[in-house]
Amino acid sequence: MKTTVAILAAVALMVMTASVAMASDDAKGLSPTQYARAEENLLRGIASDNLGVVEGSADMLGELKSTKAVVPLMNLLRDGNQESTRIVAALALCRIGDARGLYAVKRAAQFDGNERVGQRFAFFYNSYAKAGTFEFAAAGGTDESAVATK
Repeated sequence: MKTTVAILAAVALMVMTASVAMASDDAKGLSPTQYARAEENLLRGIASDNLGVVEGSADMLGELKSTKAVVPLMNLLRDGNQESTRIVAALALCRIGDARGLYAVKRAAQFDGNERVGQRFAFFYNSYAKAGTFEFAAAGGTDESAVATK
């Protein structure tokens, strides 16, 4: 019962935070108290057992550019069981722009065991951190997929 209430509260907070975040690109629409509460609840959300809550919270922490979320997001990037979780964590880290998180995304782009996931990491890094770090070349033949190279 407590878990259900916590999940519902986190989802409600994400919806409210999302509407505020859509109104402005950064946290300008939030008072410092509102920002602190949202950040705290979203940090709890990424520790949830519910995949949707984890990924939604990670995405919103990136939108809020929460520096408190860098280490937990790096843990998701490294230990996330789902490809989608690692991808959302990488995007959030790139949006935040903290050097530690950006370095983690760059390394993950080079060493993630899944080529598709690594491609996304490289794209995020090029888009948010340093354009041209990863070059994208055709995979060869008629396949039009792109391959990131260092």
